[in-house]
Amino acid sequence: MHSQLVVSLSGIGPQTLDRCADLAAALDPRNVPLSLLLVPRELGKAQEWVRARAAAGDAVVLHGLGQRRLPAYEAGLLLTGARVQMEAIGLNADTFAPRRCVASPGTLIALAKHKFNRCADAHAVRDVGTGLAILGRLHALTERSSFGELRSLALVYSAARSARRGGLTRITVDARDLHRPGARQAVLDAVDIALAHDAAPTTYVKLPSPRQEAAA
Repeated sequence: MHSQLVVSLSGIGPQTLDRCADLAAALDPRNVPLSLLLVPRELGKAQEWVRARAAAGDAVVLHGLGQRRLPAYEAGLLLTGARVQMEAIGLNADTFAPRRCVASPGTLIALAKHKFNRCADAHAVRDVGTGLAILGRLHALTERSSFGELRSLALVYSAARSARRGGLTRITVDARDLHRPGARQAVLDAVDIALAHDAAPTTYVKLPSPRQEAAA
């Protein structure tokens, strides 16, 4: 079974906009779209770039709510506020990715109530309504304070293993890491090796429903 490849980008804002645009420009010739993990209040002048990328096929994903014990009521209020902010800048999202890659049970309840379709956490992409999931853990450049060559190699090797096995290969990058030497190239190398293993590029929004995966 061939793998599907999702590349997500977080940390998007005025200070990282040039790095975001540079990575996107490097992925475009590879026909790899981005899943843009957005915190609307942090976008600033990056809004226009995000809208252009979304129009060109990148996915818009709401990002936030990293508290592990966030109750449903509070999560609902935060989701409502974030959606209002998104709509004010001409964007909307029905896919959610939690900060710190973990969604509290209360957040999952709130996502279903507010008609989100799926939640992309550290280990899977979950159908909010049914709880069914497409398994696939995140492969990332970790520990921003101590980034180095070994972490680059770890990202590339883990992406290669995932793509070779088939299923879902997920590479994620925080734009704030892209100023470090070798980080951008490590992400591109990980993408290239996944493509070499015939991984098909897609986004969180365009992934088949976990319901379809379960029925297959």
